[in-house]
Amino acid sequence: MWVFDATPLIYLAKVDQLRILAHLEGERYIPTRVYDEVVTTGLEEGYPDARRIEHCVSDGLFEVISVEETELTKRLRHNPNLSEPDIAVLACAHSRDGIAVMDEAYGRTAAEVADIETKGTAYLVLLAAKRGDLSVAEARETIDSIMEAGWHCAPDLYAKLIRKLEHLDA
Repeated sequence: MWVFDATPLIYLAKVDQLRILAHLEGERYIPTRVYDEVVTTGLEEGYPDARRIEHCVSDGLFEVISVEETELTKRLRHNPNLSEPDIAVLACAHSRDGIAVMDEAYGRTAAEVADIETKGTAYLVLLAAKRGDLSVAEARETIDSIMEAGWHCAPDLYAKLIRKLEHLDA
């Protein structure tokens, strides 16, 4: 089961690659707080990626779910570096024994402390290439395109991603 934060959704939508997520095993959830941030607000502000995410929800690729208040959500609110959508992703993944899909370091650190598995945007693209849902060239183009769209990737991580893609192509 996968629970999506805003960043992976936004950047995969920007480069029109949300469909690679259809091949993930298990349910794909977007907490209401994240949906409101990326779709509701995104549509109000005229972002085309928001419309793509909305269509994927309508098509059943994702299910939008509410997240209940728990001891974990109360604890996470004490961390000033986590937004309400981040907290919702972590709480949902924790309560359903799922994977939190997020890129932000603070969220991933909080997940590690709470024993919640995380994966990021780059992982999803590499997995799609490994499974043959994207060719290696398409995966590299996707990584380059999301970076051009503003996705942050440290140079050493980028080099590591390219090496992994080249290894898949060998």
